[in-house]
Amino acid sequence: MVTLRWEAFLDRVRERGEYDTTDDAERAARVVLALLGAHLVGDVRAELAARLPETLALILLNPLQAAEPLDPDRFVRATAAWIDGATETTALWDIGAVLSTAADAAGDDLTERVLLQLPPGYDILFGRPQPGQRP
Repeated sequence: MVTLRWEAFLDRVRERGEYDTTDDAERAARVVLALLGAHLVGDVRAELAARLPETLALILLNPLQAAEPLDPDRFVRATAAWIDGATETTALWDIGAVLSTAADAAGDDLTERVLLQLPPGYDILFGRPQPGQRP
């Protein structure tokens, strides 16, 4: 298991999200992982946190509280609401940049276990559409 360094994680998010600054990548990572953490429990959340840089791991482990699991569309809307100036379209881009980077850090087995804890449809947000499914 390899934990990505802070700079390496944010560089990947910045590249994938095509952000102008590392601050923009960090803002997206903080919001998306805080929202994601509210949906994960137990060993899966702890194992994912262990593969993230420490600051982001703490955000995942101390998430924003969700009254109920958000389906992927509501997750996108919630992300847009938490990022200043974001729209649902830009939030979808932010989510894809962050979650695909987190999935790469997690590896396939852990990512599959993460997806099992989430409502259907999150595989697309992680950049891992299931075979035979069209967006």
